Amino acid sequence: MNNILSTLPARARLLAAVAVVALAAVPHAQQKEGSSDAFRFKSGVELINVTATVSDATGRFVSNLRQDDFLVYEDDQAMEVTHFSSERVPVSLGLVLDTSGSMAGAKIDAARGALNRFLSDLTDPDDEVFLYRFSNYPVLVQGWTKDHQRISYALERLLPNGGTAMYDAVSEAIPLAQQGHNRKKALVVVSDGNDTASRTGVRELKQLIRESEVLVYAVGIDGEGEQPTYRRQAPMPPPRPPPIPFPFPGRPRFPQLQMLQGGWQQPRGRMSDDRVNATALREMTDDSGGRTEIVRDPRDLDPATSSIADELSKQYYLGYPSAGKKDGRWHSIRVEVKNRSYHVRARKGYVAS
Repeated sequence: MNNILSTLPARARLLAAVAVVALAAVPHAQQKEGSSDAFRFKSGVELINVTATVSDATGRFVSNLRQDDFLVYEDDQAMEVTHFSSERVPVSLGLVLDTSGSMAGAKIDAARGALNRFLSDLTDPDDEVFLYRFSNYPVLVQGWTKDHQRISYALERLLPNGGTAMYDAVSEAIPLAQQGHNRKKALVVVSDGNDTASRTGVRELKQLIRESEVLVYAVGIDGEGEQPTYRRQAPMPPPRPPPIPFPFPGRPRFPQLQMLQGGWQQPRGRMSDDRVNATALREMTDDSGGRTEIVRDPRDLDPATSSIADELSKQYYLGYPSAGKKDGRWHSIRVEVKNRSYHVRARKGYVAS
């Protein structure tokens, strides 16, 4: 080839060289284009990941189930489960703690202790954790770390004050949790009050959770079981026996007020905005496959969070190929086991976006 080119004029040699280079590049370009098509085809087969918790009639976790014990349906159509695991896998976990003013005292102390014990129950060295706090607005206190001691130090520095922007905090924490390195992703929210300061609405937040694969758990502290404390302007006179209901027998007309000497006073911690909103918490958790725990006393935080930590270590993983529809719609998921006496909790669907 070099001998032939040397006999041609300079301009002809230049054109011939360009042609040779172009012809040599054609197979490479075709190969690259073909690999791109193959990549698009492979990426189009999206795997839908589902984490399932199976319990018996007493609420105890059911172990030793196999892949063929499960039935998975998408939009009521049976799906083929292609991936399955019953082993404990590392978790990417976000903690979201209410540090509003109503958490001061026994509640924040109990929350610190419960979350520290929760972290001690996570034994896999690949478990990673981050910590958000919220009062009037959310604050990322500690980003992703595998050093659980750093989370403990951060918890000790938190001081309760302000209002309750829970929805804003969760809406910031969900995308961060979704970025976790581990296949299993979860969020645990601890709060004692209804949201009073967020710009994010519960419907918007629910949609955000639906678009993620994050298991959302919530522990709500409801003071209904505690005796409320009241603001008193003067010592109360001793009650007159027998007590006379006011204004008539049955439920008082204004249950949120109490008759104290000097006029009607508002009980602290019992206003409707201050009570934990269990319905809103379940709106956040139930579609994701997580759950909500409501405790009456701060001392019950420890067993509640320990139960969640135990659940995260005893779940089944199922994966199936999606239909590939990117229609932006909600597609329902239903997971069952062949033994009808068992109860299954899993994500209720996904948004094909």
